[in-house]
Amino acid sequence: MTTAFDPVDLSGTRLPNRIVMAPMTRSRAHGPGQAPTAATAAYYAQRASAGLIVTEGVQPSPVGQGYPDTPGLHSAAQVAAWRSVTDAVHAAGGRIFAQLMHTGRIGHPSLLPDGLVPVGPSPVAAAGKVYTAAGPKEFVTPRELTEDDIARTLEDHVVAARNAVAAGFDGVELHGANGYLAHQFLAPNSNRRTDAWGGSPERRARFAVEMVAAVAGAIGAERTGLRISPGNPLGDIAEPEPEAAYLALLRGLEPVGPAYLHLAETADRALTLELRKRFGGVFILNARTEGRFSGPQELALIEDGTADMLSYGALFLANPDLPRRLRAGGPYNTPDRATYYGGDERGYTDYPALAD
Repeated sequence: MTTAFDPVDLSGTRLPNRIVMAPMTRSRAHGPGQAPTAATAAYYAQRASAGLIVTEGVQPSPVGQGYPDTPGLHSAAQVAAWRSVTDAVHAAGGRIFAQLMHTGRIGHPSLLPDGLVPVGPSPVAAAGKVYTAAGPKEFVTPRELTEDDIARTLEDHVVAARNAVAAGFDGVELHGANGYLAHQFLAPNSNRRTDAWGGSPERRARFAVEMVAAVAGAIGAERTGLRISPGNPLGDIAEPEPEAAYLALLRGLEPVGPAYLHLAETADRALTLELRKRFGGVFILNARTEGRFSGPQELALIEDGTADMLSYGALFLANPDLPRRLRAGGPYNTPDRATYYGGDERGYTDYPALAD
């Protein structure tokens, strides 16, 4: 029987276990030009016992930023700063992918340079507010992406992926979940286009397919993953019948062959199992739980074949040696929600590991 502590082959890279550190926004890119810091390197190196680390969302371009103090991968200074992170993780024996996250309509002009405004597939504002340096602000109506804009946005992802490789990352995860740009194209309430990028499930899936294909063509499919969250309402997304669009997405990805699909589960388990059956690569699951963090209960999902790997968010945030704790049955540090975003080393690099 396969367990979460057995190795797994990720498109030619042997991972020592099947526990993934999920991407988590921390808003601590306090270095020049939204660059990671020495604390960032320490934070990820502490968690290098994961089979795979996926970083917090990293904007591939200035207009892709949706929150304060999130890091980028579109400048030479950012690439150099990330190199210190990947070097630290590799020195500790880990493997790390950068998550490229274009937030699309989720954001605010005050977070963007040079008079930029958030963009999206259609000029439809998300309901709700975003946190800014001046406090919460209502989401604005995004500028609708033209055909030329879409081509530039896809190229931004390609350049950022090449920058990730230059910075020493083992690969990239493309963010197609949680109400951000690729998810906005997938969802019928945020994508109201009637051209080749909207309308039918296949056309709504086109942006995500072309994003993955372009990046895989630039850095290799074996170094390219995709995260999705069918039915997730974050960012004012409505997908009442997500199956058609996501099956179209997987059909589009078949000739590309990305290394993995990372599913943040928000729909029912039946859709998870259907997507698992239809995807040919490694299937990573961030399992849906009710009223609690993902924990040791989810280890059985490896044993029964529901997933190839499991990703943990908050529990990994608070437990830098999570694979060891899961194998031992605990104990577990409790995550402190008050220190999730922004701040200093408190709630970031000061969670203790188990004593030897």
